[in-house]
Amino acid sequence: MKVLIIDNRKLAETIQSKFLENGIQSEIATKYKVAQQRISINEYDILIVDLDLTDADGYDFIRRIKKDKIDSGLIILSAKSTLEQKIKAFNLGADDFLGKPFFVDELFARTKALHKRIVYDGNREIQFNEIKIKPESHEVYVNLKPLTLTKTEYRILHLFIINKHRLLTKRTLVEHLRDNDLGMSTDRFIYTHFANLRKKITSKKGKDYIRNIYGMGYKFTDQQD
Repeated sequence: MKVLIIDNRKLAETIQSKFLENGIQSEIATKYKVAQQRISINEYDILIVDLDLTDADGYDFIRRIKKDKIDSGLIILSAKSTLEQKIKAFNLGADDFLGKPFFVDELFARTKALHKRIVYDGNREIQFNEIKIKPESHEVYVNLKPLTLTKTEYRILHLFIINKHRLLTKRTLVEHLRDNDLGMSTDRFIYTHFANLRKKITSKKGKDYIRNIYGMGYKFTDQQD
């Protein structure tokens, strides 16, 4: 998951710290103009938008996002959280609205829940060509044949598939895989698990979709550049 936090510096950094602690990649924009520039060149799963920044009207910013057909999930923050303002935000396309002050843990939980709804779109399975994942049971199938993966291999495959065709940096992978029982995720650590995952998938006559984008990161894709 990749999140853009559009808020004042102090609160945005507090939110970002919570996300990074949980392996979620996030960036900060303290002005709508900066946020618009970032959205135009990067893809974000979730936008967290404070309506009350001073460089423009927050509702106009939402209108521009929707006009540009940005399909990121949208969580609105505002110190002004009347019923009329909430209805206005939802009518413009917001997915969630949280009044200030709020608990960062609640925002984190809402962000995860929204991302889950977006990724799964009401489905209990994720399908990518011949590969199928059942997230609730952590079952994986390739060409309808069950695939046995380690915890780390499953986490890599799941991350790749829910971010298919999207560039994932090595840092994103390290943050996602970092765990107390794994230690520091080095290049060798990543390459080893990639090799094992590729071998297992191809053993079931599946294709190798992991692409190394030199100097940038990795993509899980069947598209030709």
